[in-house]
Parts: sequence; structure tokens; C-alpha cells
Amino acid sequence: MDKKTLVIGASENRNRYANRAIRSLLNNGIDVVALGRKKGVVEGVEIEVEKKYYKNIHTVTLYVNTKNQVEFYNYIIDLKPKRVIFNPGTENNFFEQLLTKNNIEAENACTLVLLSLNSY
Repeated sequence: MDKKTLVIGASENRNRYANRAIRSLLNNGIDVVALGRKKGVVEGVEIEVEKKYYKNIHTVTLYVNTKNQVEFYNYIIDLKPKRVIFNPGTENNFFEQLLTKNNIEAENACTLVLLSLNSY
């Protein structure tokens, strides 16, 4: 599957939804890169702390709250992903409008549910 995904808000804590998402994405054959507050590793995926400009990002899935998203606005837009998924608790109307203006699909959904339904 060619839907390389950037997980923002990644954590080594297996109880965190971002961690579960990384594992589920990998189990579904999707390439994953991760960005978090602390360096770490989840199933071989390194959690970066600096914003790297990855190529060919299809989806960005957010696990950071609205106020912490501000620092990622330009970064995500510059990556030019096809879509950004706002997981429950991360919904952000302002950012969604900004993405739409930049021809990036904004989706309020749960990455884990989309994967479980084969709708990712």
C-alpha cells in the first residue's frame, strides 16, 4: 500500500493512541514515519523530535491537541500530503480550512477505525 503516513504526537507508551496507530499502520503494510516530543522507537520506527521534510507523505495523522498544532501548520502544508486526519480530540476548524485552501484533504476520523474497516 502506497500511503506513507506521518504520525505527529508519537510516543513509546503502548497505551497511547499514536503508538497503537503506528503499530496498526505497520501491520497493514503502510510505511510510517513519526514525530514526537521525545526520541524513541516503536516497532522499528524512530520517533524524531525535529521536523524533517519527508518526501511522498500521503497522510499526516494528528495526535496533538489544537493549541499544539499551531507549530505544525506550515510544516504540514509544506509536506503537501494528500490528506490530514484529525483523530478524536484533535479537531481544528481553523487548520482544516487552511488545509483545504492548500488543496489538502482534512478528515475528522480515527486512524485506528479507518484501518479496522479497511477504509484507510
